[in-house]
Amino acid sequence: MIARLTGRLAEKHPSRIVIDVNGVGYDVRVPLSTFYELGDPGAEVALRIHTHVREDALALFGFASALELQLFEHLIGVSGIGPRLALTALSGIEPPELVRAVRQGDVARLTGIPGVGKKTAERMVVELKDWLPAIGGDDAPTTTGSAPLDDLRGDVLSALLNLGYHRPLAEKAIDGALKASDDRALEQVLRRALRELAR
Repeated sequence: MIARLTGRLAEKHPSRIVIDVNGVGYDVRVPLSTFYELGDPGAEVALRIHTHVREDALALFGFASALELQLFEHLIGVSGIGPRLALTALSGIEPPELVRAVRQGDVARLTGIPGVGKKTAERMVVELKDWLPAIGGDDAPTTTGSAPLDDLRGDVLSALLNLGYHRPLAEKAIDGALKASDDRALEQVLRRALRELAR
């Protein structure tokens, strides 16, 4: 099993990255919480890895912090939550906030995550409340530069659609995120758009 990868960031997309380790490219799925922490392509990265093995596939999931990895592994242990939904949960809500929502039984907050219905949220609370890791420090966002506005809108829209948000809602959230600040870094706009959608 692969537990950790250290290498050069060859490709960077909101839901997946490619890490070049001595000439071998590893396709790794990542939540937005990890995506925010990564530098530009070419930067050195080190991620904790969960290797998910099925009959027909082997998938790698990468995380910048131990808290994210622990949350992911707890989430996929909940009945009805697979790796994809677990990544969406970590992308739709900051890890420390997810821990708080589960511990406080905040079903309304949990159902705000795309793909998480009331029954799934209730199962998360019941099955995870006593097993979640201690809350770590808040993840600080990183700013990695700007992109032309049309490309930026397209990248953020693609990320939100991949997370399961409907196009009209996603576009409205992007408009709100762009009006809220002049910061045009992809990570920052995506973070603000997710905040708009969580309201």
